This record gives sequence, structure tokens and C-alpha cells, in this order.
Amino acid sequence: MKKKSKKWVYFILLLLILGLGFLIWNFYFQQADEESINKIFSVTRSDIQKSILTTGLVQPYNRLEIKPPIAGRAEEVLVNEGDRVTKGQILAWMSSTERAVLLDAARAQGSETLKYWETLYKPTPLIAPLDGMIIAKTIQSGQTVTGQDPVLVMSDKLIVKAQVDETDMSTVRLGQKAEFVLDAYSQQKIQAHVDHIAFEAKTVNNVTVYEVDVLAEEIPEFMRSGMTANVTFYVENKSQVLTLPLEAISHYKNKNFVWQTNPQDPQNPIQKEIQVGLTDGKKVEILSGLQEGEKAMLKNKNGKGDKSKTSASPLGSPLGTPRH
Repeated sequence: MKKKSKKWVYFILLLLILGLGFLIWNFYFQQADEESINKIFSVTRSDIQKSILTTGLVQPYNRLEIKPPIAGRAEEVLVNEGDRVTKGQILAWMSSTERAVLLDAARAQGSETLKYWETLYKPTPLIAPLDGMIIAKTIQSGQTVTGQDPVLVMSDKLIVKAQVDETDMSTVRLGQKAEFVLDAYSQQKIQAHVDHIAFEAKTVNNVTVYEVDVLAEEIPEFMRSGMTANVTFYVENKSQVLTLPLEAISHYKNKNFVWQTNPQDPQNPIQKEIQVGLTDGKKVEILSGLQEGEKAMLKNKNGKGDKSKTSASPLGSPLGTPRH
């Protein structure tokens, strides 16, 4: 009998524990749901800036392959990769095939003979055609080359070639402020501007894009050709305008509105139509319908009687699709 009594006690205790757990679980999730439904936002004044994000590749603005003026031998190469040079600067001294053979023969006869022929038969200089940087070097002193071998590659400056979707082209203009971050140096923000916009489109993954050249205001030393960059184009900026978080805006039948508490019936919020303007993808400008300090609530889109669509973007509104 005692064993049966203990079993009943354990069974009753288990039921009590399960019941208590269910009550706690139910209370917790009801509270969480209420908080989700009744999350309140205030209309405040803040700065808002619309921008476009895209990716690009660092490339030389003018990539120039330098070939020797004659076939023969590089007697002395005077520059290295990364060196900045000026137009007209001598980059290397070249010997023609005949001069190289003659000097080798003279060298075998002694230093005086070699010096005589070096003075009499001058080498040919390899000259920089423009100001810029040596970005590739494929030759060393003493190496023989043909007239078709590019021995040095130089660029006047490095740019980022960004790919901009055709739907965003109306917001990109020459001289526009931009900013980019290189994947290899993700903590360094580089200020830049739009230097050139392509007139001919390209198709990338079935998407029509235009190449936009982005030029840094000051090219950092660590920037290298071939690096991947994340580019931001700053489209429009407004200061101290009325704003709400984008999640507080609902959209239905080409209209934007917010939910507000109904003083007569707190359980059934009311809709208030508003006009919206600029968005940065996180908050949105309120043009009319709300005053500073007014409240808007985040209403569960599955709530009773709610046929609206609340999303990260009020599609179809004057905003179009906000990009950040």
C-alpha cells in the first residue's frame, strides 16, 4: 500500500509541475505577443540620407603597357613596382642586340676596351610616357627582350569601376559624393566622387548595369589594382525632418498609413493615412499626417481586421524601393 501511495504522490506532483510550467509558458508568450503588438514609436526630428549600395573593382584609369623601343638586352632597370614616375623619366637603359654582342666582346678584352665602346656606343633609354605609377614589372637587369614584350606596366591613377543597376541611374550624376570600402581594408572608409558614367550598358547575370568610375579624393598607399570595393553613392540628404522607423509604416492599396491607439476602444487600433518622402532603408520622412511627438504603434499584421502589409519597404508608395 505504501508503494502505491508514493506513486500517486509522485504522479500528482508531476501533474502540478507540468501545469505550472504550462501557465508560465503561456504567460511569457502572451506578454511577448502583447509587446510585439503594442510596440510604440514616436515621431521625431532627425537627419536622413538616401544612398545606393553596390560593388566595384579597383582598376587603373589608364593602363599602359610599355614595350622596349628595340630588341636586345636590359642593361639597367631603374624602377620597381609601386614607384611613382614623371613623364619623360628614364625607366631603364636598353642595348640593341648588336650593342649587347659588341659589349660582351669588349668586356672579354678588358675594362679599358669596354669603357671605350660603352662611351662610343650609347644605350637607348626607355622613357615614361606620362605621370603615374609602375604597377607591374616583368623584366630584370641583364634580361633579353623582343620589341613586342611589355616590360613595364604603368597607370596614371587607380579608380573603382562600380556597376550600377539601370533603375538607379537617374540618381547618379557626375561629381556626386561617394564613399567606398575595400574588402582587404574594411575599417578604412575612402571618400570619393563620381568621375565618369558609361554611356553603354552591360548585362551581368541578366541584369542591365552601367559602369560608373569612382575616383578617390586621395588615393591611399594600400590601394591596389584588382581589389574588391563596396561603394556607396549619396543621393539626397535632409536635415531635421519628421521621421518614423520604416517598420511602423503600413501600405495598402497605394496608400501609406500608421496604426494609432483608439482612446474609445484600446483593443482595436485605428488607421491614420500619411504621406511619406525620403527613406534610408531604416527610417522614413513623414511629409504630412503626423506631427512631432505623435505616436504610432507596430501592429501585428496578422491581427484581427488588419488587411495591410507592413514590410521593410512601402512598395508602390512615392518612395519606390528604398535603397541603403
